[in-house]
Amino acid sequence: MDLVKWFIRAILAGMCIAIGGTVFIQTTVACGTEFKWVGAILFSVGLFAVLTYGFNLYTGKVGYILQNDRTYLVEVLVTIIGNFVGCLIVGYLFQFPMAEVMCQAKIDAFMAEGGIIDAVAKGVFCGVLMYIAVDNYKSKGSMLGTFICVPVFILAGFEHSIADMFYFSSAMMWNMDSFLFTLAILFGNMIGCCLIPAYRLYVNGEEKA
Repeated sequence: MDLVKWFIRAILAGMCIAIGGTVFIQTTVACGTEFKWVGAILFSVGLFAVLTYGFNLYTGKVGYILQNDRTYLVEVLVTIIGNFVGCLIVGYLFQFPMAEVMCQAKIDAFMAEGGIIDAVAKGVFCGVLMYIAVDNYKSKGSMLGTFICVPVFILAGFEHSIADMFYFSSAMMWNMDSFLFTLAILFGNMIGCCLIPAYRLYVNGEEKA
């Protein structure tokens, strides 16, 4: 396991998701919130690039922890750090007022009563959709899941931890609240990404890879 190369691929994945976040913000600003669906579709370019070039994205890797040994957890941790670095680079290069508005709304909801449960739940459902998209590509070589699942999680209001890392970086809003919010989404994404694999392994009786 070459962690340096793994880390570089994780940085590039974070940058790809940040590009998707950038076009989502720019499209929403230019076309208005009634055309948010356009930006949601274009956001898919991030996952498309990750899958095409084999970059390491947290929500593309964490769903396979049940099928790997403990050393895989190190790879997942390195992936999170690399994704954050990639988002940080793009976020600090491109700062959008809308990102600040979006992030403040996320924090306000998170700090409200029941906000933690709501955040984790949104992370879980995003994780399910991300696993479907990634596993569809891995098993069938099809990008169809990418261009369906990504717009769905955005339009449904679910939370993607790496995309949020970009938004907070672009808004320059990293503090204890945003850090805790991101941890909650990371946890929710992990649970969501592992639901279908858990079904396959322990309910459906499939063997580990």
